[in-house]
Amino acid sequence: MSFQQGLSGLNVSAKNLDVIGNNIANVSTVGFKSSKAQFADVYASSLTGSTSLNVGIGSKLTAVSQQFTQGNLTVTNNPLDMSISGNGFFMVQGTDGTQAFTRNGQYQFDANGNIVNATSQQLMGYTVDPVTGTVGSSLGPIQISPTGVAQTTSEALLTLNLNAESPDLAGAIDPTDPDTYTFSTAFTVYDSLGIDHTLSVYFQKTAALTWNMEAYLDGATAALPATPMTFNADGSLATPAAPVAISAALTNGATTPLAFSLDLAGSTQFGSNSGVNSVIQDGRAAGKFIGLQIDNFGLVQGRYDNGQTLAMAQIPLYTFNNPNGLQPIGDNLWLNSTASGNPTPNNPGSGVAGTLRSGAVEDSNVDLTAELVSLIVAQRTYQANAQTIRAQDQILQTLVNLR
Repeated sequence: MSFQQGLSGLNVSAKNLDVIGNNIANVSTVGFKSSKAQFADVYASSLTGSTSLNVGIGSKLTAVSQQFTQGNLTVTNNPLDMSISGNGFFMVQGTDGTQAFTRNGQYQFDANGNIVNATSQQLMGYTVDPVTGTVGSSLGPIQISPTGVAQTTSEALLTLNLNAESPDLAGAIDPTDPDTYTFSTAFTVYDSLGIDHTLSVYFQKTAALTWNMEAYLDGATAALPATPMTFNADGSLATPAAPVAISAALTNGATTPLAFSLDLAGSTQFGSNSGVNSVIQDGRAAGKFIGLQIDNFGLVQGRYDNGQTLAMAQIPLYTFNNPNGLQPIGDNLWLNSTASGNPTPNNPGSGVAGTLRSGAVEDSNVDLTAELVSLIVAQRTYQANAQTIRAQDQILQTLVNLR
């Protein structure tokens, strides 16, 4: 008599229960992929070869296969939460430099501005030129700068209307004497340190359709070409037809002189009150980080309180020829192996990679109802195998009791 069949059946049934129990335990684990136990029958070897009378000696566990099917998405409204729809994994890096892959998109900032997961592993991405938006080839931890870069003013657009009915004036413009100019306006410009300066521009009507213009930076005269403003008979601007260059010396350590172009295109001279229609300049002070946005293609952008939005990194998704060959190591992480093949990086939405969504996470793909049914079947299987051992024991006891 042999107890082998029943013992092997108990063993694989216990393993099946372990797999089902692990699935149920992780029903709420973000990015978790359920597993399925796979079994095979076992036959003893024979020196004379197999015959039709061979009886199997039980079963064995051949593999625990993970099911990389899509989980449902849950909206969180946290921009650092990310989900993947379709193929692909995030790459994270531990403090020891070990790189692993995950579908769990729950991230946060650490003290240094790095995007990390709950176990302090850093999310990896490609560097992006914040000015041109060009994605580089250097892969590293994604770090968000706490301050936006200051930008010096290089050009300004001033559109205004000057009252055609203003009286003609003579003599030099004196900013301290309102009787020497017809209209004035002021706006802010920035130097290379992001320090703001006030540019005041004064206009003096000297003749029909002709105006003088002078500029002052923080109260000091700024260099400005001696080009008067002239208008056509329909009130449109005639000269200057091109932007004029303004420069002023600085003594605060910033790049000096502060030089930029002033474009007056669109300005008019009509018979209505003088006034500014719009002022646009491209300089800005250094800003503080106020938020993050990640688009569906994995581009990470930081938003700053100076109105600046800077591209920080590009998040790639990694795909494998055989995801089932990945080695699970816990903490929702996998390592690549010879069975899985090497990881292939793609931007989200390109190649075979899926798409990325910020503000949502991928739920576990465990079907709880199906697992509970499988649990009942596995329990019955375990009980049935125990019964075969009991039957073998009773038969053996009968033989022992023969007189």
